[in-house]
Amino acid sequence: MDNQKVKKYHLHIYHARQCDPKKCTGKKMARFDLARLFDKVQKIPRGSILLDPMAEQALSPADRNEQNITVLDCSWETVEEVFPQLLRLQLKHRALPYLVAANPVNFGRPFKLNSVEAFAAALYILGNKEHAEEILSKFNWGHTFLEVNKEPLEDYSKAKDSKDIVRIQAEYF
Repeated sequence: MDNQKVKKYHLHIYHARQCDPKKCTGKKMARFDLARLFDKVQKIPRGSILLDPMAEQALSPADRNEQNITVLDCSWETVEEVFPQLLRLQLKHRALPYLVAANPVNFGRPFKLNSVEAFAAALYILGNKEHAEEILSKFNWGHTFLEVNKEPLEDYSKAKDSKDIVRIQAEYF
């Protein structure tokens, strides 16, 4: 391993309290102090990377300089209410590339990642594989996410920018 210090990212979740508390990965991450939960959109740190499936730009290693990553943990109905507020916060909207869920609810379904899988994917792509492994270690199925997506995650983590991610994604899609 090189002498370069690996960056630790701050993970944030806008949590609308709409999911089953027993299956909520965001709440479990907060219990282990791995992420901060917010119930108000305005509390999301300005300039944060927002993992947004509808974003026009893909997350890539070019986004490494940011410190904060945020996911939304809410229903699609709430997203329609929340998005106008999010646009005012000057967040960096980024979409995750093609990956397959390994969680028990959506196992094997592409793009159906839960909060911890989304964070882990982002961390891996941004070059912090250890942080991705750390947050997934709290879930008995967590290692499966990295195993199922090993090749694409490795390829995405070596991309130059968003366009490169989209090109690589086409090989798996």
